[in-house]
Amino acid sequence: MVKAKKGLFTHNSHFFIDLWRRWLHFLREFRVLTNSGELDERVKFLVNALGLCAQPFDCWLVLRGIKTLVVRMREHERNALLVAGFLAQHPGVKRVFYPGLETHPQHELAKKQQRSFGGMVSFELEGGIEDVNRVLGGTRLFALAESLGGVESLIEHPATMSHASMESEQRASAGITDTVIRLSVGIEDGEDLIADLRQALC
Repeated sequence: MVKAKKGLFTHNSHFFIDLWRRWLHFLREFRVLTNSGELDERVKFLVNALGLCAQPFDCWLVLRGIKTLVVRMREHERNALLVAGFLAQHPGVKRVFYPGLETHPQHELAKKQQRSFGGMVSFELEGGIEDVNRVLGGTRLFALAESLGGVESLIEHPATMSHASMESEQRASAGITDTVIRLSVGIEDGEDLIADLRQALC
């Protein structure tokens, strides 16, 4: 890995290749970013020589999924705001992390940068790991899984799942305590999702 000469990247690499498969039914989009003219020319040559195009089936999946993307995102966001609002009022919840809430410290910044706030909600429970396990095992609509961003609602425990490879000190500095739970809010009925969380939090 080579150091970047200018400040476009913060992780000491000239380019970043991102495989994005979340909101489009696990569809694929490849992006290449570079801040080096020489490397940029090399990448352009390789793309021209070897090709950088998706397979026909992947393209068909993108075309199929993108037709309903706006409608699905609207439901994701509407449900996420409902769920975040419910969690913010629940006595068993210490903090809610969702920029769509006016109480979020970066709500005003988020409003300037984006038109909506997405379908991801995280919250910190009062109590300990036993309470976390009870909630994770108590939901009926929220499935326990890491693959976030689909139409089905998912629940996960970052400290032992998605962020388990991080050192505990790193997680703590990022605000990921052992009692943080992350939700990928799907497009099911919003009131049903709230009812599911309510009974799991009891």
